Amino acid sequence: MTHAFAAVALALVLLSMSGPSRAADKAPPTSAPDTEASDPRVLGWMQGFPPPPDKRLSAADGSFFRFPALRWSVVHMREFLPTVEVSRGLGAPVPLPVALDGAIDAIRFTPTGARAPMTWKASLAANYTDGLVVLHRGRLVYEFYAGELREDRSHAAMSVTKSLTGTLAAMLAAEGVIDPAAPVTRYVPELAGSAFADVRVRDVMDMTTCLRYSEDYADPKAEIWEYAKASNPLPQPGAEVVGTTAYLRTLQPEPGCRVGEAFAYKTPNADALGWIVARASGTSVATLLSERIWRRIGMEQAGYFQVDATGMPVAGGGFSAGLRDMARFGQLLLDGGSWQGEQLIPRAVVEDIRKGGSRAAFARPGMRAWSAGRIATCGGSHTTPMAHSRRAASTARPSTSTRRRRW
Repeated sequence: MTHAFAAVALALVLLSMSGPSRAADKAPPTSAPDTEASDPRVLGWMQGFPPPPDKRLSAADGSFFRFPALRWSVVHMREFLPTVEVSRGLGAPVPLPVALDGAIDAIRFTPTGARAPMTWKASLAANYTDGLVVLHRGRLVYEFYAGELREDRSHAAMSVTKSLTGTLAAMLAAEGVIDPAAPVTRYVPELAGSAFADVRVRDVMDMTTCLRYSEDYADPKAEIWEYAKASNPLPQPGAEVVGTTAYLRTLQPEPGCRVGEAFAYKTPNADALGWIVARASGTSVATLLSERIWRRIGMEQAGYFQVDATGMPVAGGGFSAGLRDMARFGQLLLDGGSWQGEQLIPRAVVEDIRKGGSRAAFARPGMRAWSAGRIATCGGSHTTPMAHSRRAASTARPSTSTRRRRW
């Protein structure tokens, strides 16, 4: 799925970005205010009792998700949309060992395509970074917060959510609760008649399904916008479908596409996987994440999932958490799925992650080429939920969330 978890697995943890994108603001990047000018504290979003009209943000009119207001919203998502908690339990947090390295800010490098070098600290401002945590050998060596984010606040994880959903699915598969070779309809018979009817669970996990669906945010006619309306818990004018699961049932196969051959990044796969996980386990992804991981490794804060109008957690992009806690999750995988001598994630899952994804599925051309800014319908990069951190663990490159955010 998304490369965003990659940075977590390397202990370069959760580079949380909320800068301008074509999805949030149609203006060219050169016209966008810089980090200082877009700082929520400078702009005064939602300040006052009540905030003045020109400083109010709302999910109803979409203002909360437009840049630069987005820099405030990604730290306050549950103030706009209903959520379900991922409980950390009642035990005391387990502190991370700290060995802060002040020399990191002064590291100089030359960005790809740039002529002059810059410092690490300058790069954070250039990329509208809200926060960054770096672990090295289990120790906290770097911590940075800007804008609205603080060490005791949560940040929207966006598509890193897929890595959590994928991990849960991989765990259930390793334990025999889910059969990856089984048809999707074994677990969710409601998907008969949709594009998921003739695919295996494995195809959903690998995003090698053939969905007639575009996630091109620059295209106002792309299916992503109908999907967004359906998954929004608030009344949406013109929405023909209400609820994520209802939308999944409307998806049809892409003509000419062969299931299992090529990877295509499409968020409905992650929400379908969340549905499968819930049906197979008998509980929601939010509760399962709490029971299996969040309350088991000394997290500092509860996490939370946004929910749709039917109460289903948004398994493809609705999670928020504190950066230190995401670091703990990354460290859990780096430690082979074991914490304080207890194997929380089956070792087979971690070993499968480390093997790496299918280069063949990544390289195969899709039904449509990436051209004129359009995302391919079939084809693209390949990192499965079981292998969501595989490729990055060997390439050590930063999260793709620094270049494009997906909801």
